[in-house]
Amino acid sequence: MSEERFGEFVLVRRHADGHVAELALDRPKAMNAVSTAMARSVGSACAALGEDRDVRVVVLTSTHERAFCVGADLKERNSFSDADLLRQRPVARAAYTAVLELPVPTVAAVHGFALGGGFELALSCDVIVADSTAVVGLPEVSVGVIPGGGGTQLLPRRVGAARAAELVFTARRVEAREARELGLVDQLVDEGRDRAEALDLASRMAANSPVGLRAAKRALRLGHGLDLRAGLEVEDAAWRAVAFSGDRAEGVAAFNEKRAPRWPGE
Repeated sequence: MSEERFGEFVLVRRHADGHVAELALDRPKAMNAVSTAMARSVGSACAALGEDRDVRVVVLTSTHERAFCVGADLKERNSFSDADLLRQRPVARAAYTAVLELPVPTVAAVHGFALGGGFELALSCDVIVADSTAVVGLPEVSVGVIPGGGGTQLLPRRVGAARAAELVFTARRVEAREARELGLVDQLVDEGRDRAEALDLASRMAANSPVGLRAAKRALRLGHGLDLRAGLEVEDAAWRAVAFSGDRAEGVAAFNEKRAPRWPGE
């Protein structure tokens, strides 16, 4: 396993053959509160991972024992003037967008608190694995703002408009079991197992065609919310992008020869 640090607060680990990359939030003294510097680092790490053709799946984790991420750094923001806050907005927004727009499948491994921007980082991933200690929520209206890292758009896509409205308007925290029942997280695992289970899931994903994974994610994301006819056109475009690839030829050959594929990744 190799490690690379992006700024002070983000650590990227590449596992095994490098096909699974772990983006670890590493600001333990602040329970991974997202400061301006941390936001920049998240964006930089995602840019590097998105361009790395060896990376097939990214797992978003935390090095803090009791928290995934508690959201925006309110201590930093308390020192901001209105002009400071306005200048920071594009930096903060870019961090969430960078996770959301990673071209490969993404899995969030959540334990402890995942609140506000922390939960929005998880919502920006394709799959959320949470352990039994997880507490999630979007409490922004309780401090006079609204979810600004995609929460008002991503949450209703997961749980429906009415459920999302109730959660946002009440600002309530939701513990792990209820979060699974409501669809706020996708898999619920035993305490302390979120990272291991997320990495295992990522490894199973990464065994598949890198060309296929990227195209499938593109079709899923671009087609969501479109009417069926338009969505099928998105799917067809993604199919055409892979149908004549080396990965498709290798996948068919490996199936017929009853062996594991050796993906060329092109």
